[in-house]
Amino acid sequence: MADPLNVELVAADRTVWSGEAAMVIARTAEGEIGVLPNHAPVLGVLAEGAVQIRQTDGKLVVAAVHGGFLSIADNTVAILAEQVELADDIDVERAKQALERASGQTDDDDEDARATRMRAEARIRAHDLAS
Repeated sequence: MADPLNVELVAADRTVWSGEAAMVIARTAEGEIGVLPNHAPVLGVLAEGAVQIRQTDGKLVVAAVHGGFLSIADNTVAILAEQVELADDIDVERAKQALERASGQTDDDDEDARATRMRAEARIRAHDLAS
């Protein structure tokens, strides 16, 4: 097996997960990126969405991330997000209710409603990927 990736998943206020992984999948402003060992260096802006971390033992860690950056260099992946929620900690019913409320707002130009919708969709996607 190739050298594993060293992964740090960090929220603004705490380290959420840290460990070795065989693969990481994240969504950036440019699109989804899959990272394997020996990946070329990258610095990207994270988009609202789910991050998947496939650990070296095959277990999957999934989190919803909200804003931030992704850095890849020398088999190290740093995911630095404003907010991070592990899929196991997400209340999916609450996320669905938030999505429904935000989708019910008629003003598409409302930045708060759009942000709420995107966060709710990221939470639901992370939960679904982990299930």
